Amino acid sequence: MKKVVSIFLVVLLLLNVMGYYGLFLGLRYKNTLQVTKRIDADNYSASETVTIKIPLAIPYYGDTDFARVEGEIEYEGQIYRLVKQKLERDTLHVICIQDAKAKHLEEALAEYVKTFADQSADCSNTRTIQSFIKDYAPASFSLDAAADGWAELLHFKTVDSSDSRPYLTFPSPPPKS
Repeated sequence: MKKVVSIFLVVLLLLNVMGYYGLFLGLRYKNTLQVTKRIDADNYSASETVTIKIPLAIPYYGDTDFARVEGEIEYEGQIYRLVKQKLERDTLHVICIQDAKAKHLEEALAEYVKTFADQSADCSNTRTIQSFIKDYAPASFSLDAAADGWAELLHFKTVDSSDSRPYLTFPSPPPKS
């Protein structure tokens, strides 16, 4: 019984520290692993695939066979997982499948974030506090050199105003040529 309660409290603490964002990250990671295993096992049909042709202008190319790639792209609001690609003459052929679960998770995360950003009509007092903080709180920043390679300190010489001679004197005449 103590073990169950302690596990529950640890999960509650992690949820408090990470928030639901950590939960969304975990769900996204789990989805990525599932889709990657499915692609590696060739457990998808040809009707699920989408071929993207990207023209490339490279001077030296060699035709290649399809090679397995990993990653994801978003196109027109849909998320696609990369399956394989090949370079043929001046065109890169990328084959991918649509990942509807990843899209669903992205939408759920966006809705969750909206709950923090949306303000109701009775929050007029917070606007005044925010503008007060923005106007009267000191904001400072400093610029530091990232590398000492080309940085050099400048030293300025102070001018003594008590010496007000209008001309310069030289201790000896100039050399004769």
